[in-house]
Amino acid sequence: QVQLVESGGGLVQAGGSLRLSCAASGRSFSSNTMGWFRQAPGEERQSVATISARSDHQYYTDSVKGRFTISRDNAKNTMYLQMNGLKPEDTTVYYCGAVHNATQPMALLTPFEYDYWGQGTHVTVSS
Repeated sequence: QVQLVESGGGLVQAGGSLRLSCAASGRSFSSNTMGWFRQAPGEERQSVATISARSDHQYYTDSVKGRFTISRDNAKNTMYLQMNGLKPEDTTVYYCGAVHNATQPMALLTPFEYDYWGQGTHVTVSS
């Protein structure tokens, strides 16, 4: 089992930045593909970014390319999402997820391919 806890969400003005963190525990963190997702009320959960276990493969949805950066520090059992140039349309709940199998991602993975989830952290971008 893997337990995931997100943090770092909050209120920021358009054009500002936030850094989300996802702390993992309970199993081998370094062998898991992980990702960030967002889900608005009444909508499907959507993939934002995917990162491989060794950080050598990273994938992003088109709407965040050039603005968001996914990273991980396996020594600290923590994954991050640096969000710059935030827009009002980025407002929603952000979740982190982990894949059970130690496989190398070849593209941005869908939420259906993930096995473990955090509880989410809310991001609100004003104006």
